[in-house]
Amino acid sequence: MEKQYEKKITWTIKNFSTLQSNEIYSDHFVVGDSKWRLVAYPKGCGGGINKSLSLYLDVVDSESLPSGWKRHTTFRLTVVNQISEKLSQQEEGQCWFDENATSKGFSAMLPLTKLIDVKDGFLVNGEVKVVAEVGVLEVVGKSDVLVETLLLHESIDVNGFQVLPSQVESVKTLFDKHPDIASKFRPKNPHLRTTSLNSLLSLTEILCQSPEELSIDDLANAYSTLTCLTKAGFKLDWLEKKLKEVGETRVQEIEEELKDLKEKF
Repeated sequence: MEKQYEKKITWTIKNFSTLQSNEIYSDHFVVGDSKWRLVAYPKGCGGGINKSLSLYLDVVDSESLPSGWKRHTTFRLTVVNQISEKLSQQEEGQCWFDENATSKGFSAMLPLTKLIDVKDGFLVNGEVKVVAEVGVLEVVGKSDVLVETLLLHESIDVNGFQVLPSQVESVKTLFDKHPDIASKFRPKNPHLRTTSLNSLLSLTEILCQSPEELSIDDLANAYSTLTCLTKAGFKLDWLEKKLKEVGETRVQEIEEELKDLKEKF
């Protein structure tokens, strides 16, 4: 009988062949009342060092959980074969995570010789895809805070900002296009960070509209929001330029509309 898992995520590791880090991490995700992440060792670790890709499931912020906490967990990790899924490499585990064992997985997930050979189908266009399926069977030491703040909203960490699943792609695209956008962002409070990021996303959505859909008040509010976000530390030169262009276009359109009205009367 096929096992049932609470959560299934796909992690795409880009530019795998040129990675310099000994270990890399996926975005956080919530299962049960805890935050989790995947940890990959591109050059292996433990018994798999310099021989295999090592892949682990890791409890995030375990120090914030109550003393004596435990999570009985079942999980399945898959390195996807992008030519034929039938050839994907898959490993399963079922065990307890606790204060002394916050990370579980496989040191020899996939031989590096197979992984880096593009003919084998695991490395395509520089990307390696990993699928994780996770289910929590039993909880000892429940975290009410995580239940209230994370489970209900299922926020996900993207570049240090907590975002909703529906926002993940937009935020990732934003950081891919502008990697240094938050390099000088000052607020540390997670609520302020989330509020600021939401304002930025709203602003980018507004500027995706055609100029004729924006009123002068809309543009004034956009400038005000941009000023606040810039003062908070976001690097938004590119957005300021776009807003200026939209504003100039809209002013020209309004002037033309007024000219047409004058000619009619």
